[in-house]
Amino acid sequence: MRLLQGKKALILGIANNRSIAYGIAKTFYQEGAEIGINYLNEKFQKKLQPIAEELGATIYEKLDVSSDKEITDFVNTVKEKWGSVDIIVHSIAFANKEYLRDYYYKIDRQSFLQAMDISVYSFTALAREFLPIMNEGGSLLTLSYYGAEKVIYNYNIMGVAKAALEASVKYLARDLGEIKKIRVNAISAGPIKTLAATGIARFSEIQKMAEEKAPLKKTVSIEEVGKAALFLCSDLGTGVTGEILHVDAGYHIIGM
Repeated sequence: MRLLQGKKALILGIANNRSIAYGIAKTFYQEGAEIGINYLNEKFQKKLQPIAEELGATIYEKLDVSSDKEITDFVNTVKEKWGSVDIIVHSIAFANKEYLRDYYYKIDRQSFLQAMDISVYSFTALAREFLPIMNEGGSLLTLSYYGAEKVIYNYNIMGVAKAALEASVKYLARDLGEIKKIRVNAISAGPIKTLAATGIARFSEIQKMAEEKAPLKKTVSIEEVGKAALFLCSDLGTGVTGEILHVDAGYHIIGM
């Protein structure tokens, strides 16, 4: 029997077939999960249609997490079509590209708040709004990066946002574990050349350094992150919550 047979999983934030979220969705689909995905706007709706078809997505709906109304509408659609949900993967982040270079202190108030709203608050908002239809023992998962723990040049506001996201994981794990035995975790993935990563100045240098310094002398793939996500969201990980799991070929353990 496949590990996610009979489970309903929402994978939010796929941008293309190089996205970490796509790697997770494909792994979940192969392990028997029924998949639901979102698109941001009409441009992405057309672009992601082939992926929705590949994954046999039974939910394919618009969702901009900066809108409370769209979150409510999306939850209602899931409730109507599925009734309940077992797994939610949050792979959504945004920051004004102008501030993913140079110095962090230069960020303006609006850009700071926008990055925190979309990259951090949305995870908590989704957890709260989906809670009534989340099955007991369900799983929430989000994506982080080592820039939440240590300074990564040019990561700037996203490092601050990911640090807040990791703190949110821990507080949500306490809350939802007590309420419905729902597990909440994050994967801190190594640098992967996704659409989002191309907005970070000198990203190729960050990736090259990670490959040189990591104990496994490589960068990780979206498939490897997908397998780690499978562990956390399946019955293999029923004893794990509030965890920030590094999937980065060991890079985070290196000091000098």
